[in-house]
Amino acid sequence: MKSDGPMKHFILAFLLAVICYAFFYHNIEHRRTRKGPWEITFTNDVTGSPALFINQPKLAITNSQIVFTNQRVGKSFTPATVAFRQARPVPYEVPLGQCLFMDTTFLPGTVTLQVFNHEIELLPRVLVIDGQEHPWLSESTITLHPAAASPSSQTPRNPE
Repeated sequence: MKSDGPMKHFILAFLLAVICYAFFYHNIEHRRTRKGPWEITFTNDVTGSPALFINQPKLAITNSQIVFTNQRVGKSFTPATVAFRQARPVPYEVPLGQCLFMDTTFLPGTVTLQVFNHEIELLPRVLVIDGQEHPWLSESTITLHPAAASPSSQTPRNPE
């Protein structure tokens, strides 16, 4: 009677673990990224006011526009489109403002921007501007007037 060596069992278990890992990794990664990132174009509207054009095709959000009235950008400003695909340390600079928060675990995720003293939060179910929810409407325009600097942006927060 021939005895199977333990090495054959270890190799078989290892190969089975690698195959299962590759299968589950591929499926989880596909589920995580299948909807794609938020795409925001920082530009000017036809009147010259700074504007954001927000797109997320998988959620049927196209050309949702936020216009900042009575605001001007420098002559060196060039329009740019940013896709919030990869996480990075926050806060960081984006055209016209700052990215304060970004969660890209499952795309499109959540992105919070500070632009001209307005806090703009992009969530898959709703757009939140300065704490007020707005439903996502494609081809819509939201006009924001100049906002005073918020007290939270001027004084450091106490972490207690």
